[in-house]
Amino acid sequence: MKVVLFDIDGTLVRTGGAGKTAIESGLSSTFGVLELRDTVPYSGRTDLAIGRDLLAVHDIEPSQENEVRLHESYLARLPEALRLHGGEVCPGVIELLEWLAPRERILLGLLTGNVRAGARLKLGHFGLWDYFHCGGFGDFTYDRDDVARAALQDVQSHLGAGIDPASIWVIGDTPLDVKCARAIGAKAVAVATGWHPLGELAESKPDVLLADLTHNTELLQAWA
Repeated sequence: MKVVLFDIDGTLVRTGGAGKTAIESGLSSTFGVLELRDTVPYSGRTDLAIGRDLLAVHDIEPSQENEVRLHESYLARLPEALRLHGGEVCPGVIELLEWLAPRERILLGLLTGNVRAGARLKLGHFGLWDYFHCGGFGDFTYDRDDVARAALQDVQSHLGAGIDPASIWVIGDTPLDVKCARAIGAKAVAVATGWHPLGELAESKPDVLLADLTHNTELLQAWA
């Protein structure tokens, strides 16, 4: 059994900044922020961590109550932001998913910093949600490595048995995706369809480094 866990933003889809627009719009409307400070990193992080930092840099108490208010506002605005920003499925994704989905010895899941509801909205917008059966999400942790641990637990629950972490492949577009794969002993595939170029991704030492998922021969051979 092989398990393939995909990141979302920059790996499966590019939303044209819809998520950033939705959460910053939610921050402005919910907390009356008139001038946004563009100092919070988004790439490869959990929604919970992004929300906490957005509140803090705008001098709003990053309490649990305020985090909940911000993410409720974000989710309410995300569908319209996705519609307005357009976006696209990343190269090779649909073809790869179509190849993987019917194979009985391959389980498809997600390993993403998105909260589950946001992941469903984003992937549903592009018609991809139903490919995935399990995974880890950014609802309850600030640390991406903890999302990987949650994904591993969910995979084992879905299978009803333990699994060798070396049989798990994590595909993502950031060095943090590689790092969180290592946190659970999984193999890491880095793909340069997000914000990080090939050279930067190479420094994180993934098992496989790809320009995009059309260049998938090495993966298909490993999974066949």
